[in-house]
Amino acid sequence: MVFALQSQPNSQANPYGGPDQSELPATEKQIRFARRIALTGGIVLPWEAQVSRRSLSQWIDANAAVLNSPSEFSQYASSKQVAFAERIARIKRRQVPHECFKDRQLMSRWIDSNK
Repeated sequence: MVFALQSQPNSQANPYGGPDQSELPATEKQIRFARRIALTGGIVLPWEAQVSRRSLSQWIDANAAVLNSPSEFSQYASSKQVAFAERIARIKRRQVPHECFKDRQLMSRWIDSNK
């Protein structure tokens, strides 16, 4: 029985024997996520990034912070806070100050002081 010696494996090759990540095309899910990042942040999604899984993954990692940026509404009081504050206001026959609706911390303080 003769065994052929395998040449040195490519350092880029997948250790499990499949094709390298950089050789595989980007998945549909990756492309949708990258497009959502691009639309949200007003960023151009370059064609070169869409060619392979690895390049698109690197682009997503570099630009994913756009999705976590706070919006103008993130500081508003939550619907649960508003409902609870209005219930307290009805019981105490007071009005919730208008400033409280635009600042969740201010609403929280108003609720704590009027329980």
